[in-house]
Amino acid sequence: MFGEREAIVDTSTNQRLSYARLGERIEAAARGLIRAGLKPGEVVAIFLANSWEYVVAVHAITLAGGIPTLLNPSYKEREARFQLENSGAVMLISDAARLAGINLLGLSLRRVYCTHNETAGAMPFAELLQGSTSALPAPAHGPEETLAALPYSSGTTGLPKGVMLSHYNLVANVYQFLCPGEQATPTGDDRILCFLPLYHIYGLNVVLNPTLLTGATIILMPRFDLESLLRLIVDEQATHLPQVPPVMNALCAAAEQGRFPKTHRIRATKSGAAPLAPELAKRFDELTGIPVRQGYGMTEASPVTHLGFFERELYRPDSIGQAVAQTDCRIVREDGSDCGPGAAGELLMRGPQFMRGYWKAPEATASVLRDGWYWSGDIAVRDEQGFYQIVDRRKEMIKFKGFPIAPAEVEAVLLEHPAVRDCGVVGKPDSAAGEIPIAFIVARDAQSCCAKLADQLCGYVGDRLAHYKQPKEVRFVSAIPRNPSGKILRKDLRSQL
Repeated sequence: MFGEREAIVDTSTNQRLSYARLGERIEAAARGLIRAGLKPGEVVAIFLANSWEYVVAVHAITLAGGIPTLLNPSYKEREARFQLENSGAVMLISDAARLAGINLLGLSLRRVYCTHNETAGAMPFAELLQGSTSALPAPAHGPEETLAALPYSSGTTGLPKGVMLSHYNLVANVYQFLCPGEQATPTGDDRILCFLPLYHIYGLNVVLNPTLLTGATIILMPRFDLESLLRLIVDEQATHLPQVPPVMNALCAAAEQGRFPKTHRIRATKSGAAPLAPELAKRFDELTGIPVRQGYGMTEASPVTHLGFFERELYRPDSIGQAVAQTDCRIVREDGSDCGPGAAGELLMRGPQFMRGYWKAPEATASVLRDGWYWSGDIAVRDEQGFYQIVDRRKEMIKFKGFPIAPAEVEAVLLEHPAVRDCGVVGKPDSAAGEIPIAFIVARDAQSCCAKLADQLCGYVGDRLAHYKQPKEVRFVSAIPRNPSGKILRKDLRSQL
């Protein structure tokens, strides 16, 4: 449909692909995967930063009948091996920089492909793009059953779990939040600037897939960099800028310093992945002239369940907006009874965008999907007009600059340190990051509690997990509060902050 239009601008390599060229590479890579032995229903892992190869890989895998599982490119060996092993990935697409220092022995990988530079044991990604006559498979099941993505999320608690999203989930959700004729909905003339990581469901299905569906252009940055972003807004004539609250805060500061481009073409911006303070949205709008829409969702919902409005009479930056089309919501008390307007309770939802369940985790699935409803773990209120606000959360997840941190994962690493007898990790509110992880430590030797040990423990986590999961502060305590079954009472820890 859009053959000659520009589909992708990869700013890391200055590669520009038309839709026709992108389609050719996706089909070639799909046939290459089949030639390499990929069978329908098998999992292929992508361990890359934003790039044209990422876009080709994710859609080639599904075209070949496979299931892409998406790894955070900042993962260390421990995290990468966990997802590769848990997902049962049979192939891996990565690059030399990320594969360096990661032991892949003992995993079920049959092939490893490398996009940049050669590395031992890996084949060049370019080999997948060479001509092949391998036939593309016909789907064995309908789009409601066939999985299109296996991103990992910690859900409401615990270690990361694979979220089984079908083709129907993803496509339905794109249509749920695309509003024809509205300034935030891309058209073929639009250029969407994307620094949001494509491994995250926000980058994948709120930015990439809607861009391709509407024939717009996606300008890919490998990661967020303020100076590059300010330059690309002008150089690439961006019209849309999806973002997260910490970036919005940085852009406000740049605007106050006179560095935000005055000649920009950006019509609208979306904010998601973390709560947006109303005063921040108002400040950004006033400084840049760009209206802000806040969205709400989760990986389990592909991800969007609620959206705000741009119309001034409905403009409520203090709210996550109203439920998107075909999404039913309930707010319930602890006894399961429904709350009326203005009363707080847990937000329950259902709709075509909700996952089929967690990968190989029936108990975790049953805990959040009950009688057709998804139990979010978030505490919400609804007003008479159907606008929702998130006022608290029951779930344990920490949101650092929009990135989820599972306390249990950080605690498991800390407990491996010989100086730690017990520990608990919670989030502390932070104006710049949203929340920062704080570790409460019971030391084996009370005499060893000091700033030096605190630094050692932070570094110990940083060496084993992605940098943003590293505790930003350590507090030594005599005991970790727990209930009779041994579960950490995080509310009691947070009360000590």
